[in-house]
Amino acid sequence: MQSRETFASKFGLLMTMIGVAVGLGNVWRFPYMVGLFGGASFVLLYLIMVIFIGIPALMAEWTLGRHTRRGTLGAFEKGGLPGGKYVGYFFVFVVFCATAYYSNTLGWVAFHGIGQAVSLAGFDFDSAAILPPDSGFDLVSLLLQLITTFLVIGLCGLVLSKGLRNGIERVSKFIMPMLLAILLILILRAITLEGADAGLRWYVGSFDLGNVNGAVMAAALGQAVFSLSLGGTFMVIYGSYLHGKENIPSGALLTGLGDATAGFLAGLAIIPAVFALGLQPDSGPSLIFNTLPQTFQLMPLGGLFGVLFFVGLFGAAFLSDVAALEVLVGGIVDNSSIRRRRAVILACSVVALLAVPTMISMKIFLPWDLIFGSGMQTLGTLLAVITAAWCIKRSDALRELAQESARPFHHILYLWMRFVIPIAVVFVGVRWLVEVI
Repeated sequence: MQSRETFASKFGLLMTMIGVAVGLGNVWRFPYMVGLFGGASFVLLYLIMVIFIGIPALMAEWTLGRHTRRGTLGAFEKGGLPGGKYVGYFFVFVVFCATAYYSNTLGWVAFHGIGQAVSLAGFDFDSAAILPPDSGFDLVSLLLQLITTFLVIGLCGLVLSKGLRNGIERVSKFIMPMLLAILLILILRAITLEGADAGLRWYVGSFDLGNVNGAVMAAALGQAVFSLSLGGTFMVIYGSYLHGKENIPSGALLTGLGDATAGFLAGLAIIPAVFALGLQPDSGPSLIFNTLPQTFQLMPLGGLFGVLFFVGLFGAAFLSDVAALEVLVGGIVDNSSIRRRRAVILACSVVALLAVPTMISMKIFLPWDLIFGSGMQTLGTLLAVITAAWCIKRSDALRELAQESARPFHHILYLWMRFVIPIAVVFVGVRWLVEVI
């Protein structure tokens, strides 16, 4: 087996882990989930779910990854989960499918960014031309998606071919500070628009206990799982790269808070502007690709802010796409004699082929997202937590969490991971099944 890299620095580790978590789930999904589920009530519940469910689940996935020194393909088996070998193969298949549609969506983001830049130069540009039709077939859309998606996958492959330290970690240390700077600029523009105060009140000051129900709670918990990139995949492989002396609880806490902060800032950059310009925050997934471009058109210097937004969104989503492909590359390298660069070519080629069906129409794309994103991600989180808290020896799990002597806090944390987290994840899974059926 080839020698395993670890992170070069704590800053690189933190930027990489937050970069994995912060993606379309935060900058795209979080703002529209806030719009659909009642503003401040959802925001508060989401933060609670991140702290009490998401971060401990992240600790469990890192524990599984570091203890086994394997990614998805190998971690479940080595962790002692019955049928773990086949579970690993199943989730590698899931990651292949999920990465395909995610890479395709990232191509949409890139195209919209180009559209904002071209419009800023004074030329007409139809960014929506890349989006798949609701039904039927559109050749122009398909060709545009083929070009952008393959370019995105190729760029991810270039980063992955450099390895953990020279590729993933180095790019993360550049992109995450850039994303923060862009979000702060957009927030300053949004909150200074006339009428933005109504959006601010709705976003952070409209908590109403009457709006809290099972659907909102499930949505908040599901968003916490989604935004932290849990699922027995990304965080397991990155956990396997953690240095033996790295403190898992503190690292997970910083990652979770950094991820939640990015989502909150994205909402702060979007919601006040949407309110100020008289648009609707509850437009769902189209908030980013349809509503926001309208917002930028109505906003002074909107073209410039539109470019900044889509550049930031692309950067955030790109790191998650790199992480998804790393799950596949790491699995190939760990379980075969194939060298890393060939593994990158193999993984990228398969993902590119699988991305093609999702380009045809939304009738294919949306169910694909629902199954391989929301549904399988919840199941993967459940099995990863069960493996870490029930299949790995208690003493070994506590050693990963505490490193030295386990204090009462670590024992309580272990019991929380063992009993509370699985129940919470099952709750989200049941709600998801009810929605699907």
